[in-house]
Amino acid sequence: MKWKLIGEFPKDLKKYIIIAVPHTSWHDFYIGLLIRRITNTKINFLGKKELFLWPFGYYFRAVGGTALDRTPGQNKVEAIAKLFETKEELRLTLAPEGTRKKVSEWKTGFYHIAKAANVPIVMVTFDFANKQNKISKPFYPTDNIEADFDFMYAFFKGVKGKIPEKSFR
Repeated sequence: MKWKLIGEFPKDLKKYIIIAVPHTSWHDFYIGLLIRRITNTKINFLGKKELFLWPFGYYFRAVGGTALDRTPGQNKVEAIAKLFETKEELRLTLAPEGTRKKVSEWKTGFYHIAKAANVPIVMVTFDFANKQNKISKPFYPTDNIEADFDFMYAFFKGVKGKIPEKSFR
């Protein structure tokens, strides 16, 4: 496919959150699976529970997916952070945009999960314009959410998704 993979997932860490940006198309899914395969890294993901119904539910679970009930009123951050306590190894991919539509700000759940679980965030680009995926070094959130988000936003500056007009910022 003539894509470049820049960087690598941390070999010494068994637990972290991966944020993949921008999430503009269903094509992001198989690109993510290819990255996982090429790097030989076990990575899980969360998806809306509707994806895990017939006929694709079995497949999504088989490739490391977990259904997420997005009904309001649940403490999803706390529940997901507890998953990190119960697992020996968990690399969890999330899309901070929360949708494939255009957004001007990310949801903050991934950040609060990382803080609650005391795990770093690894950033991965889905840059269709340059046909490359960049993997960051692990980033440990601080107590300054604004500065942390500015740092993460900067990593993705200029990255264009499959559908450029839906790309973040």
